[in-house]
Amino acid sequence: MLQAGLLVACLLAGNAFAADQKDLDKLRQRIAVLQQEFDKAAESKAEAADALRDSERAISDSNRALSRLGQQQQAVRQTLQRLQRRAVQAQANYRQQQARLGGLLYRQYVSSTDEDYLKLLLGSDDPNQLARNLHYLSYIARERGNALRAQQDALTELTQATRETEAQQAKLGELRAAERVELAQLRREQGKHQQTLRRISQQLKQQRREIGRLQRNESRLSRLLEELSGVMPDISGEKLSQYKGKLLLPVEGKVSNQFGARRPDSTLSWTGWFIRARDKQPVQAIAAGRVVYADWLRGFGNLLIVDHGQGYMSLYGNNQTLYKQVGDALRTGDLIAAVGSSGGNEDSGLYFELRYKGQPINPNHWIKHP
Repeated sequence: MLQAGLLVACLLAGNAFAADQKDLDKLRQRIAVLQQEFDKAAESKAEAADALRDSERAISDSNRALSRLGQQQQAVRQTLQRLQRRAVQAQANYRQQQARLGGLLYRQYVSSTDEDYLKLLLGSDDPNQLARNLHYLSYIARERGNALRAQQDALTELTQATRETEAQQAKLGELRAAERVELAQLRREQGKHQQTLRRISQQLKQQRREIGRLQRNESRLSRLLEELSGVMPDISGEKLSQYKGKLLLPVEGKVSNQFGARRPDSTLSWTGWFIRARDKQPVQAIAAGRVVYADWLRGFGNLLIVDHGQGYMSLYGNNQTLYKQVGDALRTGDLIAAVGSSGGNEDSGLYFELRYKGQPINPNHWIKHP
């Protein structure tokens, strides 16, 4: 019965994983189709910021890869430290067992030559003495056997620790080589990005405040959120609403606008916050959830969207790097991105929104900030 129960539990767990993977595949397919629709739109061919898309995606991918390589190197270094401590202990144990065996062999040598052995057996008429002599000899022999096995075990442990250390050192070398390759790729992409920026800077400046483009950006985002909300099953767990007014800013910086206020030189209003911050500053998830979008989107650059369940979502735009990908589960405070100015944004900082059932809500009611 127990084995049958375990089998059923394993099957149920497998089905749950399969369902999750199926949902993720469906979500990725919908995003891919939607991106194609956005790209085919007539106005996209006149968008200066689109020239930045490939290099900004590539920069984000390279930085994410470098971050992952750094984490792997740290893990390998920690493993090496453990192995080195283990090897030192194994070496000390081996020497200790070697000394112990040497002592036992010497004692057996001085007391167990053929002549001495016969004396021990035949030199006494006392049966008790004879028994004690035999017990002593058997003790020496048994201890020698134990010492030999202990020495062999210590040598085996030392050899294993040495081999594992060599393997980890080789792995660390491979990771460092991969890091050098990725760094070179990142520098190339950064060079392309700077060249493109210089080439289209005037066009970008002109297009940033065009009302029609801002409206299309908002329309694309709303369409995207509508698609995202209908694909993945709702997240169970703590409700975001219980943390209203207690959530922390996703990045250290200064909020430069008010929700609902009119944008500069525009009739449109802000539906989120722009938080001014330095390049590469860490961006953290404001609450637990799941990543449902992590890609470049016109008007928002490298954008990450987190589903918190019960209809709540948080949006993090204009990033230099996206560290998380679609399907990743998040805890409050997890590192999810690094600040940038992607998407043709003029200033470095994070564009942040909160949405409930697709509609923007005022972050000031939810986020504690100076």
